[in-house]
Amino acid sequence: MLSIRKGGLDPHEAMGVGGPMGSHEAVGSDGGTGFDEAVGRDGPVGTDGGNGTHEGSAPAPAPGTHEPPGIRTAPGTHVPPDTSMPPGPGTPPGTHVPPGTQTPPGARTAGPRRSRRPGRLLAAVAVLCAVATALHAWVPNAGVNAGSLFQTLLPWTGLGVPLLLGLAAVRRSRTAAVAVLAPAVVWSTLFGGALTDKRSGGGGLTVVGHNVNEGNTDPAGTARALVGAGADVLALEELSDASASVYSRELAAAYPHHALIGGVGIWSRYPLADVKAVPIMPWTRALRATARTPDGPVAVYAVHLASVRVSAAGFTTGRRNAAARELAAALRAEPAPRVVVLGDFNGTYLDGALAPVTSQLRSAQREAGDGLGFTWPAAFPVVRIDDVLVRGMTPRAAWTLPATGSDHLPVAATLGR
Repeated sequence: MLSIRKGGLDPHEAMGVGGPMGSHEAVGSDGGTGFDEAVGRDGPVGTDGGNGTHEGSAPAPAPGTHEPPGIRTAPGTHVPPDTSMPPGPGTPPGTHVPPGTQTPPGARTAGPRRSRRPGRLLAAVAVLCAVATALHAWVPNAGVNAGSLFQTLLPWTGLGVPLLLGLAAVRRSRTAAVAVLAPAVVWSTLFGGALTDKRSGGGGLTVVGHNVNEGNTDPAGTARALVGAGADVLALEELSDASASVYSRELAAAYPHHALIGGVGIWSRYPLADVKAVPIMPWTRALRATARTPDGPVAVYAVHLASVRVSAAGFTTGRRNAAARELAAALRAEPAPRVVVLGDFNGTYLDGALAPVTSQLRSAQREAGDGLGFTWPAAFPVVRIDDVLVRGMTPRAAWTLPATGSDHLPVAATLGR
């Protein structure tokens, strides 16, 4: 299309699509080719009809102006300088950070907030453990006899202290860490004294009790080991008809006095008198005799309470508890001022079901032992179900002997007047 003036066609004027251009004006791709100026692919053409020699190309962006690639600014448009800050440390490359949101160098960025609930839950568990351990005697035995089982394994509750403390450290919970002090204090009160050696010197009556295990394949070797302990009195439980004669033969030289009834027996360096069975079960599982020691008579009991079982029905202790009540009645009727009871109680001193017996006697291990004195199973003892209990005597030392052919460890104690 041509522009016609009144005076005719201007031979020096060329027309673009949108308007006239100067003879030296650069034209975009839709209006011809410029002679002296290269124009960008999308560059706009001047529209004011002027004949400026270099009119129609956009001015270069001002320094510091942020302009996305491929977009040119129309002439006369003001673009504010880019005030966004460069990405800081940890910001992925190419990320546009709006002004005022960049973390100053050296500033510590806040991480994701941790939930306080796990820490509070750990603290609650710690307090619950402390309360249960402190009030262990009140844990009920109804149904599955949970109380007896808990009290039997009570020393092992101490393992919960480092476990809870470690979890508190992982959660970085000060509340939980402080709460763990509660079970730690309770456990230390109950068992801390057992971690020290309370044995003292001085002579006295040395006694040994041992469940020799009816299935022991080396009764002669077990007998020789017991002689080597140098005790004055031995009380043995779980004797079979075959093994009883072996023990009598092997122990005769060191212990000229002995009494044997059913599956229990007493061997002594000193004369025995007033020997009788103690009826705690339908068959004989307890024996009583008076040992005439140089320091005066001592009533000696060899005891084997009924076994317990852990099954789907729970911790079955009925027969044992009944036997304990019968033994407690015999001890209440015992006239001797000095009494020592040795045996396999199939329960620990802290088992509340055995309180009829333990309330009348003291544990030599707790008063004069070194450590917790676990006795069963012999390969890796985890509970002390064999004990030396006394009345009217002073424990000077208590300990366990090395393993024999039995699944129980022997227990020993030295007793003063």
